[in-house]
Amino acid sequence: MTELYLIRHGIAAEPEQYSSDRDRPLTDEGKRKTRKVAARLSELNLHFGLILTSPLVRARQTAEILIAAGLSSQLEESNDLAFDGDIQNWLTWFEKWQQKGNTRLALVGHEPNLGNWAEILTWGEIRGSLVVKKAGIVGLTLPETGSPVGRSQLFWLASPKLLFVT
Repeated sequence: MTELYLIRHGIAAEPEQYSSDRDRPLTDEGKRKTRKVAARLSELNLHFGLILTSPLVRARQTAEILIAAGLSSQLEESNDLAFDGDIQNWLTWFEKWQQKGNTRLALVGHEPNLGNWAEILTWGEIRGSLVVKKAGIVGLTLPETGSPVGRSQLFWLASPKLLFVT
């Protein structure tokens, strides 16, 4: 069984402030809230075998905050987690990663992709019902064998505010 955590990037600078959307960084508030989320995940004793992140600046910064909190020692970028990313490409990558015996993975990316991916993995189709808030998390359990599409189980959907409650 693999636990997959889909984590949306924190609050980012407004698009009109940057010539390219790819370059938008986290705001100070975005960094602060993301650090709080990371600290809470650490308190819950979560540790990821790998954090795979979108190459966009705000997602990369979010992933680096998770690394700094000790949630993983491994960070990689994947274009599949950018806006034009393809879940089928990611599934091919995931199958190889899972065959190595890895069991807990975090993906840092964007909406609507993360919500759509959670729906595809859970229901086999996009329903437009799941929305991942900024610095929010979706937890899915993926089957050990076979395609996880339509066969995964949702076990966690949390906004940052819910994570701050102790």
